[in-house]
Amino acid sequence: MKQDTKTSKRMRLAFLLNAGFTVIEIIGGILTGSIAIVADAIHDLGDSLSLGASWLLEKKSNKEATEKFPFGYKRFSLLGALLSGTVLITGSIYIFYEAGKRLFNPVSPHSEGMMWLAILGVLVNGFAALKLRHGEGLNSKMLSWHLLEDVLGWVAVLVVSIILQFKDIPILDPLLSIGITIYILFHVIKNLKKTLLVLLESTPEDVDMDTLKNKILKQPGVIEIQKMHLWTLDGKENTSMIQLLVVNMTNEESNRLRAEVREILKKEKVTVSTLEVNYLPE
Repeated sequence: MKQDTKTSKRMRLAFLLNAGFTVIEIIGGILTGSIAIVADAIHDLGDSLSLGASWLLEKKSNKEATEKFPFGYKRFSLLGALLSGTVLITGSIYIFYEAGKRLFNPVSPHSEGMMWLAILGVLVNGFAALKLRHGEGLNSKMLSWHLLEDVLGWVAVLVVSIILQFKDIPILDPLLSIGITIYILFHVIKNLKKTLLVLLESTPEDVDMDTLKNKILKQPGVIEIQKMHLWTLDGKENTSMIQLLVVNMTNEESNRLRAEVREILKKEKVTVSTLEVNYLPE
């Protein structure tokens, strides 16, 4: 819970930084006459809304279980990851569209103003991205890619603004934007796929089912695994529901077996388990 609280605080800080800088971007884009910066400001506005929503959903995910939500609110953070991924993909499509137009109609903005705004952009977004990269969970990871996209975008603007002060090659801006967007999209789609797999309750990627089954079947008295379900609520905590068929044994032996199986599950990164033991009919 302490780690989750830290993650929520990091999201709040990232949201406030991003929202404040978006206002500066809009003003700076108008003053420098840079369409690229104005477009980036619109993209960052979407980021800010996404960060704000993700922060609120992350806070909600830390609430305890209730009768209505017996498994708690952990999956609310996944909604934040899903929202962030959707906004990023939509924003990337918009960047492709704007960059495509600039390939055929290059614009030479005020390069010196771009440079100072880019330096500020790298510092602000870089600090926010660094904070979120220490957080856990798919929501936090997705948001860190949000901000990394912004950092790389501002690095591209910085490089282009410096070059434009010496050579008039405005086509560099859209070319760099397209390259960065492709790189970010690759990672966003990868994280979005993980989020969807968690929501669909697939077997966690960090658990080897065959190894787990073999270790359980090797325990004294275990005849077969009748049922075995593994899933994760939020991409961090793995849960299992297992039903075993065992030979007749004393309560002491049964309790020892349960403890040993739970220890195996723990070592295989399954932290929450429901274990049912059925005895072989005489």
